[in-house]
Amino acid sequence: MGYGLTCFGIIFVLAFLVVIRGLRLLYEYERGVVFTLGKYSGTRKPGLTIVIPIFQSMRKVDMRIKTADIPRQEVMTRDNIPMLVNAVVYFKVVHPEDAIIKIEDYAFAIRQYTQAALRDVIGNSEMDFVLTERESIAQDIKEIVDAETDGWGIDVESIKIQEVELPAEMKRAMAQQAEAERERRAVVINSMGELEASVNLQKAAKALSQSPGAMHLRTLQTIRAIAADPSEKIVLFVPSNHEGIVKTFLDSDKG
Repeated sequence: MGYGLTCFGIIFVLAFLVVIRGLRLLYEYERGVVFTLGKYSGTRKPGLTIVIPIFQSMRKVDMRIKTADIPRQEVMTRDNIPMLVNAVVYFKVVHPEDAIIKIEDYAFAIRQYTQAALRDVIGNSEMDFVLTERESIAQDIKEIVDAETDGWGIDVESIKIQEVELPAEMKRAMAQQAEAERERRAVVINSMGELEASVNLQKAAKALSQSPGAMHLRTLQTIRAIAADPSEKIVLFVPSNHEGIVKTFLDSDKG
């Protein structure tokens, strides 16, 4: 009787240790891919689960969105302009069993595949398109990568091109072009202003010519404005009803 109780106690203790050792906790953002004797036997959901030691093993998979940086690399555009480009990929696991069984390191594979797709897409585009249509370039890369990684149980959320850097000589050429464009716009604006001013002066001259009194009044106003600075000698030819009368105004220092 005592021997039987002892054996039962040993078995109970061993079973308790097996259960304790086999307990696994999965958080809400995790899934557990279980293998029994090396074969896939199911995917466990969040919570407390038991894995039979020796016979079973479990790989945890994080289901949250992850980021993968694509390091800066030199890419040649279709019009033979070298560019330094880097990007970032946002992705998540949607089928944990595929991410574990079908690919060894899905994060590394995504980085490598995105890098190759980035070279292909930018290599088939011209420089101006790459600089002005980053969103379109990123969308094309996403479609290529997403189509490939779908079989790995991965969903590519988005791809963002962070930086596009041109060679120094190309930057200088573009800066000169921009400066020339600004100067051209300034000349056009000045010429338009001069044209409007000439039209207004023409209208004012026409109005003054129709009223001799207004012309004399405007002349006196002009003389007064000039005489406000007495440091100059001013000679004015003032029109009148008689032949030209020359009036000379000396600076205030003389009188």
